[in-house]
Amino acid sequence: MAFYDENGGDSQHFGRGGKSFEGGIAGPRRPRLVTDYGSSLVQWMRTRQPRYKRGNRIELERPSPSYVVDMLPPLARIHSPADTLPVRHLHQSIGKSKKPITVVRWTPEGRRLLTGGHTGEFMLWNGTAFNFETVMDAHYDQLQAGVTSLSWSHSHDWLISGGQKGDIKYWRPNFNNVETIDDAHHDAVRDLAWSPTDAKFLSASDDTTLKIFDFTARTTDTTLTGHNWDVKSCDWHPTKGLLVSGSKDHQVKFWDPRTAHCLTTLHSHKNTVTATRFSRVNHNLLATSSRDSTARIFDLRMMRDICILRGHEKPISSLTWHPIHSTLVSTGSEDGSLYHYLLDEPNLPNGQIPTIAPYDSPDPANTPAQVIHPAHKIQYAHGATIWSLDWHPLGHILASGSKDNFTRFWSRPRPGETSYLKDRFHIGEEAAEAQGTWNRGFGKRQMREEEEQEIQDEADSLADQKPTGPSLPGIQIAPPGGVAHPDAPQGMLPGIGASQPPPPPGMPGSMPQMDPGRLAALLSNQQPPQANNFPPNTGMPGFPMPPAMTGTPPMNVDLAELQKQLLSQGVSLPQNFPPQNFPSNPGFPSFPSGGLPGLQGGGTPDGGYGR
Repeated sequence: MAFYDENGGDSQHFGRGGKSFEGGIAGPRRPRLVTDYGSSLVQWMRTRQPRYKRGNRIELERPSPSYVVDMLPPLARIHSPADTLPVRHLHQSIGKSKKPITVVRWTPEGRRLLTGGHTGEFMLWNGTAFNFETVMDAHYDQLQAGVTSLSWSHSHDWLISGGQKGDIKYWRPNFNNVETIDDAHHDAVRDLAWSPTDAKFLSASDDTTLKIFDFTARTTDTTLTGHNWDVKSCDWHPTKGLLVSGSKDHQVKFWDPRTAHCLTTLHSHKNTVTATRFSRVNHNLLATSSRDSTARIFDLRMMRDICILRGHEKPISSLTWHPIHSTLVSTGSEDGSLYHYLLDEPNLPNGQIPTIAPYDSPDPANTPAQVIHPAHKIQYAHGATIWSLDWHPLGHILASGSKDNFTRFWSRPRPGETSYLKDRFHIGEEAAEAQGTWNRGFGKRQMREEEEQEIQDEADSLADQKPTGPSLPGIQIAPPGGVAHPDAPQGMLPGIGASQPPPPPGMPGSMPQMDPGRLAALLSNQQPPQANNFPPNTGMPGFPMPPAMTGTPPMNVDLAELQKQLLSQGVSLPQNFPPQNFPSNPGFPSFPSGGLPGLQGGGTPDGGYGR
């Protein structure tokens, strides 16, 4: 993907005059990173050919910065998942509350990232510039606040969320809460999953049960019991009537949603099962992760594990499949490390004997599972447990939410870029500082700038959320319901501030107020007010107004003749028009008695008939 980074990202120092930031010397704020996938999609649509032709006119990407224009989206390289590995840090975001992030989910169209945390709030982040957009209360409670799970429907029309106290809420795409099931569970709702038809959804809870809800009726259809401890994860097969759940009792269970019976139980893990996910690309695969520091890939046709993902030193807390590449799996650990695995590349360390996949064995039922090591490690991705991972729908950005309060965005590197291998996320802050690729003082300054920017974004977003009525300047119209927002600007068009713009230099700031008595006299056809109380128009500075013409008689117009002409054309004047003794405006330039110069009389040049 194409993205803008004026000074090379985190490996460069910023300061005044291009110097490093040392000793707390403040410098100009660095530009915000922007990621734009439009150019890559345009390049792909311009040069692509149908796959059945087996032809490729695309300029192959080479490891050189000049080939940035040839970067393609993951959908253009479905057989090359190694080109999509999200190894480069793009941006980190932190909310004003500075609380742990428990769940991250991209919106279906990929424009925003939705995060939920311990405060019970939803936070929206822009998916291109990564700036803060809005915050709203979702699952706030004085005793048990927290968003624990999120899931979008397959139709993208609904969002359901689970809370710490066991409630489930329905949300529209505009994040309007339309329904709440308060007593869905007796403990925290740890995971949610939709049926293929969106008619029902599945929930997993710490109360040891799973429940199937009727979405329209908002009632419980079936309660699945069989786990002996907290149920931490669940999923519904994208095309089949098959459920899976993982529990703190180390078991992975498959369920029939029609009969509520357990079909089989897998005992492959030796600790709490933290995630169970069906692949959305290859529907025959299931991925599970556990606190035993391993993840496993199961084949539903063989009903056994075919791959063991090793390498983590601490328990695995989160797992996700790539939305396009069926062989790319990413995992997050409790030590903040982020690993990426390619299922068709074992990547064994030196000295280990390679193993074969059960698919390649003459006896697949009895062949041990193949051991897979990570294709890439980001050892210091976060400073604490990574609780949630989610891919952008296009598959070019991975978002991670952590206990260290940060939401971070990751993407593939640009062609020929290798500096990311020495950043603080790969080798740590101390090693990066020793190699000169990261500066602790600049890191603190960068953190402060990002916090200030997020606070400013939040203030701007909250101001934009204040409702405004469809009114004209100076006229207040109450919104629907009759109660206006106390802080909303009154009597203004949407998008226009409540205060009037300042006048140009040399011009009067505002028109003077008219005396009510004189206004009543004007409306009763009496002597109108004179204009001598209005401030004189002195013009713009450097451009004085010409002096007023004096001594000129008023316009010589026969009003009776004018009224006859207007009546002949079907235009009638109001009664008592004009007022009696209506004088000319003193100081206003008048024309000679002939009307326009060179024309005699008060009529039109064509004898009283307009053209």
